[in-house]
Amino acid sequence: MGSAAIFSHVARGSSNDKESIRYTAAPTRRLTGMGRSEAIEEALAALKSAREIYTETQVAAAITRMAEAVTQVVQHDNPVVLAVMRGGVFTATELCRRLTFPYQFDFVHGTRYGDLLTGGELSWPVPPSANLAGRTVVVVDDILDRGLTLHALYEALQQLGVVAIYSAVLVSKAVGVSASRPEIDFVGLNVDDVYVFGCGMDYKGYWRGLPSLFALAS
Repeated sequence: MGSAAIFSHVARGSSNDKESIRYTAAPTRRLTGMGRSEAIEEALAALKSAREIYTETQVAAAITRMAEAVTQVVQHDNPVVLAVMRGGVFTATELCRRLTFPYQFDFVHGTRYGDLLTGGELSWPVPPSANLAGRTVVVVDDILDRGLTLHALYEALQQLGVVAIYSAVLVSKAVGVSASRPEIDFVGLNVDDVYVFGCGMDYKGYWRGLPSLFALAS
């Protein structure tokens, strides 16, 4: 339905719909391309020039393989699937759709201050839940880069008394091995050391919901 049809449909309502008409106008202008911010234009340009490195079908197949491997290891352990926000929510959701055994779901959100690449203090706006003590936990994240957040999360989970920790990431980036980069139990896809987005990963806050994985043009 075009913008004219949308306004025509709203205009046929009662006189009490005036607020709805005024409210509807702004989203419609955005849909027709008027008033886009520089951030949106930049996001659109990034997607247009990006290279698709894994298709939606390939991503789905990778997550299915991960789910099968996870099932083999933890299906009898009453595990908790722990999504690492924000990007890990996509992978965790798709992974859980493929799990046919009983599990519980939780999530954490860690934010690193200071040097994002080599260190800095990590805080937990949404910390690991205290009731994870004595449980088997499958930590799910979108991408393994240098592994700083996962490393800190492992330490936090151990302090809570988690009895077994497994990790699953959709994408492992080839950045070399470091002391803070943990071994990952379940990996879906591998990429070179490039900036990727889609499948839970963002470009400046955009494109997390893309079902394919894209590499930013260099």
